[in-house]
Amino acid sequence: MASGIVLVDKPLGLSSHSAVSGVRKALDTKKVGHAGTLDPAATGLLVMGVGAGTRLLTYLVGLDKSYTATLRLGHETTTDDAEGEKVGETSTELGSLSDDAIRGALEPFRGEIDQVPSTYSAIKVEGKRAYDLARSGQDVELTSRRVTVSRLEAGSIARGADFIDVELVVECSSGTYIRALARDIGRALGVGGHLVALRRTRVGPFSVEGTPRPQDVEASQLQGLALVASQIMPVVTLTKTEVADISHGRAVHAEDWPSPGPLAGCDEDTGSLVAILEASGGRSRILMGVPHTER
Repeated sequence: MASGIVLVDKPLGLSSHSAVSGVRKALDTKKVGHAGTLDPAATGLLVMGVGAGTRLLTYLVGLDKSYTATLRLGHETTTDDAEGEKVGETSTELGSLSDDAIRGALEPFRGEIDQVPSTYSAIKVEGKRAYDLARSGQDVELTSRRVTVSRLEAGSIARGADFIDVELVVECSSGTYIRALARDIGRALGVGGHLVALRRTRVGPFSVEGTPRPQDVEASQLQGLALVASQIMPVVTLTKTEVADISHGRAVHAEDWPSPGPLAGCDEDTGSLVAILEASGGRSRILMGVPHTER
């Protein structure tokens, strides 16, 4: 059975769930999952786990991400993107809003910020998705959360009769809502704003460049677990005896390991991933094991 991590470029209009179905069909396998949902209106990189690769998704979902986006200034929407209904009238202040003012408004949104996610998000409120509650007409109040925007830059700025489109480049921590960022920038400028385009270009060290569409994935494009794990965490090389001990659930000495963990424990002979490990009290602890047949 196929096993590993595969990178795909999700097209516009396709849900993340449908993208998973596309990979399942392309590889003729049932065990496929993804790390980090993309809305149907967004495009770009989805990191997929196949077979044993699904176990590694836990360590991929929290990686930093990069996006290109289009912010439309002029009014807000109910969903903070182009899918929602218009809220309020188109701002009459757009004509006096300079490019320099727009670029200057981005400064407070760089670094660590407190962000209230979009009401139409997948966040759970008392066990139910916020977007389900909002669509049923209920008032949804989400609390702010601390996120990090390490890069926020404005590219081209295009002006229409009743809107201004601003191309943005965003690098941020996992859990950052680009829709909410668009909304808040529009509010800071006093003209309202929402997101009209979004593309994820990077997840951690993985880029969307050259990746296939979900339905076009081939088995040769699967990346091995050891290769992927070594790109996102330190590696410890395990001897034959240590591999045997860990495979049977026994702890090994970990005093000289490079960090407490998580760490990719790899077989020194085969290079395969044996387990994701951590060090505690000078001994190893298994966070995620990989059966011999799936390495």
